[in-house]
Amino acid sequence: MPDTSKTVSRGISGGVHTPRQHDSGHKHVSGEALYTDDIAEPRRMIHLYVAMSPHAHGRIDRLDVSAVRAAPSVVDVITLDDIPGTNDASPFAMDDPIFADGVVEYAGQPLFAVAATSRAAAVKAAARADLAITPMDAVLTIDDALAANTDLEPPQIMAKGDSAKALETADRRLSGTVRMGGQDHFYLEGQIALATPGEDGDMDIVSSTQNPTEVQHIVAHALAIPAHSVNVQVRRMGGGFGGKETHPALFAAIAALAARKTGRPAKLRVDRDDDMIITGKRHDFRIDYDVGFDDTGRIQAIDLKLASRCGRSMDLSNAINDRAMFHSDNAYHLPHATITSRRLKTHTVSNTAFRGFGGPQGMVGIERVMDAIAHDLGMDPLNVRLANLYSPDGSQTTPYGMTVADSISHEIMPDLAKSAAYDARRKAVDAFNRENRWLKKGLALTPVKFGISFTTKHLNQAGALVHVYQDGSVHLNHGGTEMGQGLFVKVAQVVAETFQIDIDRVKITATTTEKVPNTSATAASSGSDLNGKAAEAAALTIRDRLTDFASEMYDTPQDRITFRDNLVVVDNREIPFPDLVKQAYLNRMSLSSTGFYATPKIHYDRETHKGHPFYYFCYGAALSEVVIDTLTGENRVLRVDLIHDVGKSLNPAIDLGQIEGGFIQGMGWLTTEELVWDAKGTLKTHAPSTYKIPACSDRPPVFNMRLHDGENREETIYRSKAVGEPPFMLAISVFNALTDAVAATADNTHLPDLDAPATPEAILTAIEALGSKG
Repeated sequence: MPDTSKTVSRGISGGVHTPRQHDSGHKHVSGEALYTDDIAEPRRMIHLYVAMSPHAHGRIDRLDVSAVRAAPSVVDVITLDDIPGTNDASPFAMDDPIFADGVVEYAGQPLFAVAATSRAAAVKAAARADLAITPMDAVLTIDDALAANTDLEPPQIMAKGDSAKALETADRRLSGTVRMGGQDHFYLEGQIALATPGEDGDMDIVSSTQNPTEVQHIVAHALAIPAHSVNVQVRRMGGGFGGKETHPALFAAIAALAARKTGRPAKLRVDRDDDMIITGKRHDFRIDYDVGFDDTGRIQAIDLKLASRCGRSMDLSNAINDRAMFHSDNAYHLPHATITSRRLKTHTVSNTAFRGFGGPQGMVGIERVMDAIAHDLGMDPLNVRLANLYSPDGSQTTPYGMTVADSISHEIMPDLAKSAAYDARRKAVDAFNRENRWLKKGLALTPVKFGISFTTKHLNQAGALVHVYQDGSVHLNHGGTEMGQGLFVKVAQVVAETFQIDIDRVKITATTTEKVPNTSATAASSGSDLNGKAAEAAALTIRDRLTDFASEMYDTPQDRITFRDNLVVVDNREIPFPDLVKQAYLNRMSLSSTGFYATPKIHYDRETHKGHPFYYFCYGAALSEVVIDTLTGENRVLRVDLIHDVGKSLNPAIDLGQIEGGFIQGMGWLTTEELVWDAKGTLKTHAPSTYKIPACSDRPPVFNMRLHDGENREETIYRSKAVGEPPFMLAISVFNALTDAVAATADNTHLPDLDAPATPEAILTAIEALGSKG
């Protein structure tokens, strides 16, 4: 495929590298954007409610739904016995039943579904079920799971060099532990599916999903029909963040089972409380470290032990925990490293994908190590970080054996430190802390290095379908899904650029399995990389056909035919793009093409944990300044300065929006978003009243963002880089700044054991612990 990275727009409206508003932005704010629940309800549609287990672990002794079925307005009850195919909604491990079978393994696990003429009637009727469950012992925490050895798979070990020997001979040595909690996705639009039965056993599904193909497969398996009989469509989601990668399949399958049994359209819309109880979260982690280093702060060896709470089933925990291992180095060279990962089953909801996919957890661990080294040596933490960065000469490898050939952290971090006046502000923070007894400030500048690609190799592929109509308008369809991140407008810009036409001529259409089959989830920050390249391939095929046609039609060499400014220029003759398209149609030329793209250069051996799992890395750095109230634990982020690397941006406006949103979401994970289960395994934080996401007032009053001026070394779409996940981890600087502020309460005599999220309670606990150390 030709390298189009040097193509420059010459007068078209909305080509690549130009800021362009989100294609649905005006619809979002006006209420015109149609989501699944906005679709006009079909005649005789039924509403569904899912009845859930009240116990975290137990044996189902009796489940009688006859009284439910007899309740007013109930059309039917869907149970385990109504599944003609496979009772499974898992992505691959076959361990996540649609309805519990014999035992329940988390509080909130679906037991059956009620179909009624209204959702309220279904909810009321579900309470009539005659249910008896004998409780069994439940494993709920990481520590309990470690003690009980509840590993979902054998512990995974990634090793480089001989860390044990190097630790023994290290100049200095430290050990410690850091913990971080989970996070609810809290998408604006909850889980929802609408299933409509068709002829010949077909089933049409409208789902709020990042993964239409997986929904197609799960529904087909549940109904015992081939995949070609299931069509899944999604025009947009009100947020996903990974929470709609695997879990929508459960709700779509239940809706499809109800539609099949009753012969009526069925909608399953889950309210916020039930959504938070039923669906998985970000994995919470415990990381233990043992690090050896020299007197300059440079790491000589490290042993990292990662343990995560996966929940009742595997879901995507293997890949998520693998990525936590991949990113346990962040931007730092570890000459001798052993990284051990435990993936632990607990009787809580099965945790799942979340923005960063395990990477943030791994990075939090190594950033705590950097602070620990700096504190032990009495050095500025920034200097320790700079001393450990990967070399820019491409001579160093990661713990999984991949050469870091594109490192730019050594450019970004000093640039940010200078532009944001790090040295002066460090002195000002220290002075403030000396002068104030009850308020303490903290400052931290941390880097990000994040690998881009699915680490499951076969997922790194995408398809697209492009039609050019007789009037020169273009229909674009691809396998990516739009969840508010701006993927659709970016891919439309690529197609507009390829044809050199205004973007208004390109129609963005809903993702559907009928047009582009076998799609990967829109995840791993790869949406633009994969689907942009696939759409470009389809558009290039049509453009080449038009070039061939014009060459023959006007007896002109192909190299003298160009596309620019909504024109096709043949020698000195300017032909409007629609006119040439019309002529091509009249001469029976195909104006439709599929496109396909597979990411090159990637490979990985999971048995040895060695390989080249990422096509490239994204880089960034953030400087955060915070203040804490030592009497209440209340904290505020006062200022953020950041630089982020998106290569040669496809759309700077969209990218800056993603960077800001990702940072704030990461800040929420590390400061306010606390998930609490009681001793019985019941989630207590399942609504906005008990679970605090950042509000508008939590946005730092000073927030300076800048895109790094550069382009991708690899041949990505127009030399851009991914932007979805990497900015999330810039917010780790907030957590490290809070740690710095807490340390100031004891005149920096000890490094506090502050865990995430750093809620007021956690900050007060850390301050109290420092006081007890004298």
